[in-house]
Amino acid sequence: MEHVKALTIKFVMITAMLAIVLGLFYGVGFGDIVAIGLILTIAAYLIGDLLTLPALGNVSATLADFGLAFFGTWILGALFIEARIPLISASFISAIAIAVGEVFFHRYMKDHVLDDKRQKDRRLVQDKNLATEFAEEHEGHDIQKDDDKGE
Repeated sequence: MEHVKALTIKFVMITAMLAIVLGLFYGVGFGDIVAIGLILTIAAYLIGDLLTLPALGNVSATLADFGLAFFGTWILGALFIEARIPLISASFISAIAIAVGEVFFHRYMKDHVLDDKRQKDRRLVQDKNLATEFAEEHEGHDIQKDDDKGE
């Protein structure tokens, strides 16, 4: 369920950035923006967030997402956008905007999606350790062992 939520957040972020850059500045239609945003979201989530981010960290994943957003917007823009716009510069500006958003999205991924299982495992181990320590402190045989050592 966390992946669906993360994908939705990422799709909204990428589509919003594309709508601002391509829609407001270059007059690209919203249907084209949504199509490009959907394809970029899926590719960037698989490559940047699930593969690069856990293995190489936030900086590398952001650079990977920048490259993917730039080349993806350029190639997909050539396929989808019918209007004649300066596609390379539009792709570059879009990629910068998306990369800025990705920095914050990667923090969300690390905190809520990627480390979720590890954090639950750590909490479980800590809870067991605390429960064990608490149980040992209240048992009478520990006090007797200390008394036996003193004799």
